[in-house]
Amino acid sequence: MFKKKALLVLLLSALFMFLVACGGDDSDSSAGDDNGSSSDDGGSSETSNEPITYHYFIGTAGDDINSNETTIGKMLEDETGVNFQTEYLVGDLMEKIGVMIAGGEYPDVVIPDHAIEMMLEAEAFIPLNDLLEEHGPNILEMYSEYIDRFTMPDGNIYYLPISPSINEHVPNPNIDQGAFWIQRGVLKDAGFPEITTLDEYLALIKDYTDKNPEVDGMKTVPFTGLTYDTSFFTFSNTPNHLAGFPNDGSVQIDMDTHEASVYADKDEAKAYLKALNELNAEGYLDQEMFVMNNDDFLAKISSGRVLGFFGYGWQWNTAATTLDEAGNPDHEFMALPIVLEEGIKDQYLEPAAFTQNRGVGITVNAEHPERIIQYWDKLIQEETQRLIMWGEEGTHYSVNEEGRFYHTAEQVELNKDQDMRDEYGMTLYSWNWPRLSGSFSDGNAIEPRRQPEVALETYDEHDREYLDAYGIKTFSELFSQPEDRPWYPAWSANIEQGSDMALFASRAEELQKRYYPQIVLSDPANFESEWESFVNEYRALDGLETYENFFTETVKARIEGNWQYR
Repeated sequence: MFKKKALLVLLLSALFMFLVACGGDDSDSSAGDDNGSSSDDGGSSETSNEPITYHYFIGTAGDDINSNETTIGKMLEDETGVNFQTEYLVGDLMEKIGVMIAGGEYPDVVIPDHAIEMMLEAEAFIPLNDLLEEHGPNILEMYSEYIDRFTMPDGNIYYLPISPSINEHVPNPNIDQGAFWIQRGVLKDAGFPEITTLDEYLALIKDYTDKNPEVDGMKTVPFTGLTYDTSFFTFSNTPNHLAGFPNDGSVQIDMDTHEASVYADKDEAKAYLKALNELNAEGYLDQEMFVMNNDDFLAKISSGRVLGFFGYGWQWNTAATTLDEAGNPDHEFMALPIVLEEGIKDQYLEPAAFTQNRGVGITVNAEHPERIIQYWDKLIQEETQRLIMWGEEGTHYSVNEEGRFYHTAEQVELNKDQDMRDEYGMTLYSWNWPRLSGSFSDGNAIEPRRQPEVALETYDEHDREYLDAYGIKTFSELFSQPEDRPWYPAWSANIEQGSDMALFASRAEELQKRYYPQIVLSDPANFESEWESFVNEYRALDGLETYENFFTETVKARIEGNWQYR
């Protein structure tokens, strides 16, 4: 189809040039001037700065805003004439994208999140190859190492993944990914014990609950979790982490053979569900764990009465902020690298990663798409990224004699001000746009939260009480360093909608959503029979072997350097 379109464009271009030639008068402005574009000596193009507003749909929850309502957005509008009216998701993502496709009407720019395959199949995105070559030199430079990873089999690029890592990978001094979290006061009460296994973790929580059945007049919630809707992966992923694997999705990759295998019915999944089943029978499991939504979960964490849960740091950072502002440091949480049993090396810290099957695309409805690319090309430059991530030198951050960025005590407080971050544009541009990860060319971390100097300055005396108790300088030092996984993350492989793999993944998730809560909440006497029922149905699903083989082949292809749309 795209070859036919390209041929049509070529024919129309030839016809246009013929008509121009026949016109005989070349004293007027060129055709390039008519559409507002011209080329300079460097080969890049400049377009008209006439004001234009594009509709930018983002397939996650958020607050709608015009980009020019922020300091950075207004600066970019002054340079380019471009403003974006953002629209965040309300309701079900797949339904929203489905309505767009059915009507053939799209916002100018779309981040479809996990519905990206639907957009690609509907041919809703335009190819970006020529636009990038002509208008996106900085994008091509920053994404150079990764271009082949999101180039489609037809040779076209239809979207830009959000966060290519440049220069050096900088691990986070704090935990923003998966971990077992425990209320700090529980650790203090027990004398700051070193605990590594699930049994030790749960025993600590149960002991504290027995001594403290209420927290500030509210009933203590010993252990809870996030299981709602698309967040169910948080619950189903947990056994994988307990077994010493990072988040490769629904499969584990053997470090020696590089073979992929599902783990939903493995011993580690059974062990975790059995531990929760016993916790429930003893009255220590949150009875709302399988019925509350994400907002309910965050509100419960924010209340200060939850002692422990498994989750990814980015999922509950708003609750963490609420707890910090509440002023009781013992109600804040500390991340622990819990495993099933002694001898398992935790792998919660993520290695360098590139998520290739998520991104932002320009739709067929967008007029003058070159202006969007030019805007993104300015956005991706180090100078702009520094403004987005760090702000202005002397105001939002400082620089020491070695050229290292840091925050003074006053700047720490300033950067906590959410209104400031919203108004400046840090919130808007921190994700869901082409942006960078890793480090700048001067060696500073692109994200302040990954700069050790910043982390150390943000710790107050209460943080240091726990850091000192465990003999560490940053909280991530409790965790093992990540092993090199050149394929990571496996879940970023693109699975074709309607394929055997996609059908298996959907049916497997449905089965887990139905059985896992049932197994956990069952009478302990029925645990084995409930588990066996799940295993039998799971193993009977069509496509399981095909699914595993697909990821095995994907991993091996990536190790060999072949990432093309895999």
